[in-house]
Order: sequence, then C-alpha cells, then structure tokens
Amino acid sequence: MTTAPMSATLWRGAQPLLLASTSPTRRGLLEGSGLIVETEAPGVDERAVEAACAGLAPDALALRLAEAKAGAVAARHPGRVVIGADQVLDCDGTLFHKPADLAAARDQIGRLAGRSHALHSAVALAVDGAVAERFVATARLTMRPLDPGQIAAYVDLAGADKVQASVGGYQLEGLGIHLFSEIAGDHSTILGLPLLPLLARLRNRGLLAF
Repeated sequence: MTTAPMSATLWRGAQPLLLASTSPTRRGLLEGSGLIVETEAPGVDERAVEAACAGLAPDALALRLAEAKAGAVAARHPGRVVIGADQVLDCDGTLFHKPADLAAARDQIGRLAGRSHALHSAVALAVDGAVAERFVATARLTMRPLDPGQIAAYVDLAGADKVQASVGGYQLEGLGIHLFSEIAGDHSTILGLPLLPLLARLRNRGLLAF
C-alpha cells in the first residue's frame, strides 16, 4: 500500500481514502482534487469476473468489476472508505482490453480507426466493509481513419508503457489525443474515474469540507 502525505486538505475522513487500484492516472485525479489517498492492488482476476458475467451489458460489466475491486479491498480494511473503479471499452458489441504487446496495440487501434466506441467508467464506493453505492458514466469517442503507417508511427512514438496501460491502446491525455476526430463526455470519465458524480457522493457523506 502506498500513502500520500497527510497535509491540509478538504478530505474529512478519519483515514485517507483508499483506492482499490494502482493506476497512477486515477490516483492523480483524486490527489489533484485535494484528497488524501492511499492505493492498494485489489488482487481481482478481471477476466474471471468477466467470464462469470457473460451476457451482461458492457456498462453493467464495468459496474460488476468495480464492485469486485472495492469489495476485495474493503474486506481487508473494513473501517475504511474504499473506491473501486473499472473501465470497459465497447465498440459495436466487441469489448477491448489492455493490449498485451505492441502488435496487439496496433491491431486494436486498427479495429477502432474510423469508428466510434463507448468508454463505460464505473465506480463502487465501499463504506464499513461493504459496497454502499455504485454508478457508471459513459463517454463516446470517434477515432479518425488511420492507415497502418500512421498507427505504427503512433505506437512507436507513444511507447509500450503507454499503449499497454489503457484499454484500446491509447491514452487521451498524451499522444493518444491525435487519434481522435470527436469526443463526447467528461474528461475524467475518459481517464477512468468520473470525478463529478464521485465527489458529489463523498460530499453527501460529509467526507469533503465543501
């Protein structure tokens, strides 16, 4: 578990918010919002959860994955406020995961090029050892047409650490922005943690100063 330093903040929890993820992007979004955050890997087999949820709509699957992550960490820390999050990319009924290597990243981007897809970002909030709230937000993105040379150039420039870190093989906050012609949705939803609805729920629970 990694912990942010305790400092003046708007977070009013007795202990830091516990993020059931090691995603630096999600942690950065929370810390950028003034929250004190700890992170812990949930240890959830995402593909096993997905297999057990065959037939679920993509947004419902994202919720189930977020719940599994929050629940796993909350069970180990029953007195903490825990956030689990997950993101599912759906392109016309096909689900995309993080590419295993550069070849898979080129293939995924080639399949998304010239088409629109949905990013379903789900959050589960666990309090006192159990999931208390959950929600999902969706963004829709249209990737511009790209030929194999353009795709290869992007993958080479972005590098393996970037293209293998996110579903679909791109990070919108970096070079991935060049792949798109149209984006509809909140930026934090695209990054995998819908902040506005999350902060509203924390505020309603008295965990934020304002």
